[in-house]
Amino acid sequence: MLGALALPAAARAQAPGFPARPVRIIVPYGPGGSSDIVSRILAQHASELANQSFLVENRGGGASVPGTQAVATAAPDGYTIGSNDNALLVNPGLLGDRLPYDAERDLQPLGLAVTTPGLLLAAPGAAARDLGGMIAEARARPGLGLSHGGIGTPSHLQVIQLQQAAGVEVTPVGYRGGGPQIAGLVAGETPYGFAALSSSFGHVQAGRLRALAVTGATRTPLLPEVPTAAEAGFPAVDLVGLWGYVVPAGVPAPLVDRLHALLLAPAREPPLRQKLEAQGYAVVASSPADYGALIRRETAQWREVIRKAGIRLD
Repeated sequence: MLGALALPAAARAQAPGFPARPVRIIVPYGPGGSSDIVSRILAQHASELANQSFLVENRGGGASVPGTQAVATAAPDGYTIGSNDNALLVNPGLLGDRLPYDAERDLQPLGLAVTTPGLLLAAPGAAARDLGGMIAEARARPGLGLSHGGIGTPSHLQVIQLQQAAGVEVTPVGYRGGGPQIAGLVAGETPYGFAALSSSFGHVQAGRLRALAVTGATRTPLLPEVPTAAEAGFPAVDLVGLWGYVVPAGVPAPLVDRLHALLLAPAREPPLRQKLEAQGYAVVASSPADYGALIRRETAQWREVIRKAGIRLD
């Protein structure tokens, strides 16, 4: 409790008078997905701490590239923050020279905010009741539709993992973010899909979607009856989503510290931690240095995975 009370004073000490006008958080996906949900929760709390608005701006489409490019080319004055997920780590390997920015050169880390596992979901009319049933259906019906929230997103990578682990031919169906993808699943546009627990839990709880498996090492306490993919015989389907924040390269260190204190550090304290956990997120709220190390490490690892697997995007 004392830590939470001390946060505003500590934040003020890092950059007195900042922010003096609204700060925008660019989410490179449409509304309703995990990037949007966590950003709006954190932005509301940061606005209250700063007595200044933190505004979420959705820029969906283009494998998150246009939204991230808008951050990379923004003025380094601390008034633009970029939300990102695994796509930031994967796109350099997937897109290569087509990527209009260099994440290490043009962006600097603010911190990893949260992680959350993925759910393999079945639409209301889908036949399978578990992961094994979905695999059997895919083998009987090559080209079965399996949706995801966009190129490079955690759900896209989970589709790739399942294809490789099970050796099945599915038709990946990409959307402009997790929100539109989940709406498509509920409407039956595709029979199955991967989505973040945080953005799909409410639909599972309400009976609009059926959860067949969860990614990651353990079952989630929000849906304890849903087995992991490993329990279903596919331990390689283990990717969890990472949601973090970056700012344009060149933002002065005091402003980075101030933004971290306003947007990320409070997530470690109740009740904000509890609010995020109730949505299916695991709070990390890492330092800029730790997140930078993760970005460098994971980007290099994914380049090698993509090269070895021969994954190509037309």
